[in-house]
Amino acid sequence: MRPLPAVTSRDEFDALVVRTDYLDDRAWQDVVAALREPWGDGQYEADVHFVDDPAWSGATVDEVLAAVRGDGNLAVVFLADRTTMQAESHPLLAVTTLTREECVDDEDYEQLTEFGRDFRAIPARLHEVHANLSIGNLGFEEFAAWAHDDAEGIFRSF
Repeated sequence: MRPLPAVTSRDEFDALVVRTDYLDDRAWQDVVAALREPWGDGQYEADVHFVDDPAWSGATVDEVLAAVRGDGNLAVVFLADRTTMQAESHPLLAVTTLTREECVDDEDYEQLTEFGRDFRAIPARLHEVHANLSIGNLGFEEFAAWAHDDAEGIFRSF
């Protein structure tokens, strides 16, 4: 695994979005614009920390997780990967930062990752995912289950 630059200056309440695909700048601009839109029926300002550094190009999920592991306030990290850039709805890859060591036992970990350690979410729902996970209102496994129920495997709404 290659070392990646440290993520600095992220406010603990900001969603973390890491760009790992650098083939389509226009698509990236569209993703950023969508993520900057107010959310919750326009009630809430979009607080996002973007990592837009070519050093992260092609980074794998495991490399990204290793790079952000020290951030104790981070329950989920979002990757803007090739699928994000190519798909019309720009679904980001939401990845849990939960490790087996943080769980009571294997059974607990398996339950919390029943639908995997990642799922896709459209930009308009990223803030709901991040906010609910940050305050413990909903668990990662609940969002992953909703995405699993979608025909394309994307979380679009509750």
